[in-house]
Amino acid sequence: MRRLGSCARRAVVAAIGAVLLAAPVSARPYAERVSESTLPNGLKLILLEDHKAPVVVFQLYYRVGSRNEALGHTGLSHILEHVMFKGTETVGPEAYSRIIQLNGGRTNAFTSQDNTTYFATLASDRIGVVVDLEADRLANLRVTNEQFLPERDVIMEERRLRVDNNPIGALFEQLTTTAYTAHPYEFPIIGWMSDIAQTTLDDVLAFHRLYYVPNNAFIVAVGDLDSAALTARIADAFAAIARGEVPPRVRAIEPPQRGARRLELKREAQLPFVAMAHHTPNLTSPDAAALEVLASILAGGESARLHRELVYRQRLARAAGASYDYTSIDPGLFTVYVQPLPGIAVGDAEAALGREIERLRQEPPSARELAKARNGIEASFVFAQDSLFYQAMLLGQYEVAGDWRRIDQYLPAVRGVGAADVQRAASIYLKPENRTTGVLVPYPVASEPGAPEALPMGPMH
Repeated sequence: MRRLGSCARRAVVAAIGAVLLAAPVSARPYAERVSESTLPNGLKLILLEDHKAPVVVFQLYYRVGSRNEALGHTGLSHILEHVMFKGTETVGPEAYSRIIQLNGGRTNAFTSQDNTTYFATLASDRIGVVVDLEADRLANLRVTNEQFLPERDVIMEERRLRVDNNPIGALFEQLTTTAYTAHPYEFPIIGWMSDIAQTTLDDVLAFHRLYYVPNNAFIVAVGDLDSAALTARIADAFAAIARGEVPPRVRAIEPPQRGARRLELKREAQLPFVAMAHHTPNLTSPDAAALEVLASILAGGESARLHRELVYRQRLARAAGASYDYTSIDPGLFTVYVQPLPGIAVGDAEAALGREIERLRQEPPSARELAKARNGIEASFVFAQDSLFYQAMLLGQYEVAGDWRRIDQYLPAVRGVGAADVQRAASIYLKPENRTTGVLVPYPVASEPGAPEALPMGPMH
């Protein structure tokens, strides 16, 4: 098949988006398709039958992430994610992944600010394998110090790779810790190096006992499944695991930012980098959809404002973009960034980025920009429904943020965003006094020059 060029792809997306906005999406709402139940021990099940392929995606979410940690104990959620693969009384160290692979499946896990998730994709007739494995390691995790200490070293090396030896990763870490002053979102998901180094196996097992209980977890399964049969199968595997004490809730509330903050990070690097973070509400706010459209107007592809203006027209940057924490449990950040081209002063790139933000604060986007952003969001959402894994992740993310049923509100809210809504959101949340700016100031690299630093590709875990 011949690949479409970028202009042709944009035209196709725009055309499809126009059709989507003209008529409702044909798929039934999630609320009509999902089966939800809760076992007596508090474990919630969120099951969606989709028989397009003989495959099931199984995801187990624990409602614990870096937001549940404390100073001196950062990184515990991520460390425990690693430790969970070290075996039980009946399953040997690292055997979990091998068993899934021998049954033709794939498995992995990740840690975020708000949750820790374990997932596997298997043929539908093998789903019982992962159900039994997850129930076993929830109830019967067995780890020795001889297993734990080398794994802790692995995590320390992971931190060196992702942060300590990655100037842009280090800048984003510093940006977050500066933007937050009273909320544990300031903690790096991977943890501070000194905290990782002093974490003991007893610390990890105590954390497991506190947070890894059925009533602090839920299962999402999507694919070629029978909801009643899978509910019975999960109930049989997890029934003997008792409900635990309710874990302590996070009570911290980040106060409003009353003035601009700024940091400079001096590191060996090829190029400078600028990032700006703004405190914003999450999906529970009436402004969330406008912020989602605003992010798309700024960074929804190569024809969006930041790339078009800073990379293509002004030729100031090799990259520019934006992101918005739509499904965070607590209010998150709206971040914009730019990396100047070689020879471009970092101040010039920062000023150009600031001008683009201020332009949206002072005047609404054009009708064409607004339509393109809404069309792109809707097209991406609809096309992604073909993926069983995406559907499961969507259910999981919304459930972590409060209620998976909110998914059905997403597209109607996006469709209802007007140009004035976007300008108002930009004016309220992207104002300078609500901004934390981080600048990577490079000094000469001691080793042979290489390619410019890669941009972060997603959440660190």
